[in-house]
This record gives sequence, C-alpha cells and structure tokens, in this order.
Amino acid sequence: MKKLIQSLLAYFAKQILHKHRPTVVAVTGSVGKTSTRNAIAAVLSTKFSVRSPSENYNNEFGVPLTIIGEKSGGKSIFGWLQVFRKAIATRYTLHATSYPQILVLEYGLDHPGDISYLCQIAPPDISVLTAVTPVHAEFFTSVEDLAKEKGQIVRGMKSGGVAFLNVDEPLVMAERTDCLTVTYGFNSDADVRVENYQTDAYMDRCATRFDLCLYEERTPVVLPNLLGRGQVYAALAAVAVGKQLGMTTDEIVTGLATLQPQAGRMRPLAGIKGTLLLDDTYNAAPASMSAALDVLRDFSPVQQGRRIAVLGKMAELGRYSEDEHRLLGLHAAEVADILVCVNEEALDIRRGAIEAGMDETHIHYFKDSTEAGRWLDFNVKQGDVILIKGSQSSRMEKAVKDILAQPTQAKNLLVRQYGTWLET
Repeated sequence: MKKLIQSLLAYFAKQILHKHRPTVVAVTGSVGKTSTRNAIAAVLSTKFSVRSPSENYNNEFGVPLTIIGEKSGGKSIFGWLQVFRKAIATRYTLHATSYPQILVLEYGLDHPGDISYLCQIAPPDISVLTAVTPVHAEFFTSVEDLAKEKGQIVRGMKSGGVAFLNVDEPLVMAERTDCLTVTYGFNSDADVRVENYQTDAYMDRCATRFDLCLYEERTPVVLPNLLGRGQVYAALAAVAVGKQLGMTTDEIVTGLATLQPQAGRMRPLAGIKGTLLLDDTYNAAPASMSAALDVLRDFSPVQQGRRIAVLGKMAELGRYSEDEHRLLGLHAAEVADILVCVNEEALDIRRGAIEAGMDETHIHYFKDSTEAGRWLDFNVKQGDVILIKGSQSSRMEKAVKDILAQPTQAKNLLVRQYGTWLET
C-alpha cells in the first residue's frame, strides 16, 4: 500500500506541475534547509503567491503533498482518498491562475538516490544548496559522496535553471556546474554577501545586524530575535533568490523584516528564575552544533550568570559519530561554564571537553532529556544563558519545557508538542 500511495503521489504531482507550471525553488543541505526555505518563502510572498510546506514535508511523500496542497492521510484510507480527490481536482478543474506562482520546496536526504528521485518529480527552476556536513552519512562511504548526492539538486534542475550556492562551504562549491550560479555568504567573493556582522546578545534584547552587499548596493539589515550565522545565510539565500526573480531591494528587505524565530531553531525564550533559554532543539548536526555554541559565546551573562550548554547526541553520523562528538566537546569547553551532556553518545562530548581542560565538576551527564531537565530545574540561577540542542531523537525540548518561564505556552513555543510526540 505504501508503494502504491507513493507512486500515485508522484504521478499527480508531476501532472499538476505540468498543468500549472509554477516556478519551483528547491532547497537542500545538511543544515539550514528549513530556515532557508522559510526565509525564501517570506521574502517572495511580499510580491508573489507562494506555497511552502507548513510541516517538515521534505521526502518522497511530503514533497508531492506540498505540490498537491494537502496533508498526509496518515493511516486512514479515507484520509488518502481525500488527498487524491484534491489531487484530481487540482489537476483537472483548478484554473491555472488559482495555483501558486511559486513553490518553495525542501528536499531531504536519508539514502542515496533521494535527491535525484525528488528532482524527477519536481525539477527545480532554482536550486539552493546550503551546506554539507556528515549528518545522514551512515549510508554513504564518505562525506564527499554525501555532497555529490546533495549536489543532485543542481544537476537535476530544468534547462536554464539557476543554482544558489553557499560560497563559504567548499563541499557545496565543489558541486558547481556549467549552469548559471549565484553565490552567497560572508566571503568577499560572494555575489550576495555580508559585511559588519554583529549580534545583539543580551538577556532582554536579541538581534542580528549586518550590511547586505548586493552587487553595487549596500543596505543595513536588522533581524530581530534571530541569532547566529545560520539565520544570516538563510536571509542571504532569500535575498539572492528574490533578486533573481525581479524583486527590488526594498521589497526584499520588507520581506526579511517579517522573519520570525521558528520553534526549536535558535529561538530565545524566557526561562525560570530570570534565565534566558536558547532553544535549538529541532535537530542537530556537527555544523549546526558548532554554530549554536558560537551564538552562546556571544552572550555575556549578567549578575554572575553562567553560559550553560545542554547538548544531546547527534544522530545518523555513522562512522563519524565518535570523532564529531569529541570535537564538539573540545568546542564546548571553550564556550561554556557548565556543560550538560545527554544520551550515551554524548559521553564523547564529555570526553572531548575534559581533554580540552574543562573541570570535570562543571560537566554533568544524564541518560535522557527528562533527567537533564530535572537537574536544570533545581540548578539554574538568575542571569544564566542556557543553550539546549540535540538531534530529534534526543527529545531535548523536554528539558526546555522543564525550565520554561511559561510552561503553559509550550504548545505555542516548542517543537513536537502534538500527537504521538507527547506520548513518547
């Protein structure tokens, strides 16, 4: 049944794209996919009709569902019948002007061939490649092979398509082809670049500021409540795509001003006892973990507060797992006053921190996020800045909920606050 549903979804998605011919913007990468997709959709929505998935629809089911404009039927046959009724109506009766002008899609990767398959369903007009790190590397012989599969989003474009590449990522730039390419990043060689980057990292005020350098233009940009270079990369990709589609700089900056921190993606939240929480619990990879620690470093805690890093495991790293966790520990020792390690794999984070010279009495280990949350509840104090991050399977949002100043608002503030997630 699963294979039949997958085949039908792919068929109808292709048919709908053939009829309505929207511009397809596709985003992939090891980190930053969702933030980049959301930023692009926000910017383009100021001028065009845009559809982007409201959930994490980035696989062989999610991408066609986004094209159709429906949610998953789950385990219900009637739910899937509704999906296919919508697909048939969109294909045969919906007027072309009623369909979105632009689809901003996210292409995820678990196994070799995944990106190629999605490109066969929806070949991009515009492809965006954010970064490549060893996440999802367990089914690949090397990170270079992983990069080549991610790079299929460039090679799978329509004729005349444009690729947008993060110039600061060597593995991304290695996938550059003969197609038209636009680069973005902090490097001075980037077509769309950042200068004068700074972070407002205070207990009562968080923002990222930079000068947007777009060819001959220079425009100051402020991203309230958005922290870290990852958010800047997402904004730069959105700027570059917007320009490619004919938007003015004023229109683009207006779109950037609408960006809001997403649940679980470096979202500043008020914690108990006058603490500040940096909730980055959606997922984790080596690059995003390192970037999160860099954000924590930017904060200067007040009233004898401390920088506390609460780090869960990074999943799906395959043979890179032990080394990447140890390297993370080396980095954490440079940043954090207190290190909390969660899950068995995170013992290698602890080992790396000790190796870097961190006092063992400042390192705490817990088998799961529930235990970690209880310890934090008793031990945080006023002025502490607490970064909490780990892979989805670590369920680090449970630790956030334990020390959230407004736990009754968890449903609106945190990730995975619905359905079976709340039962596990």
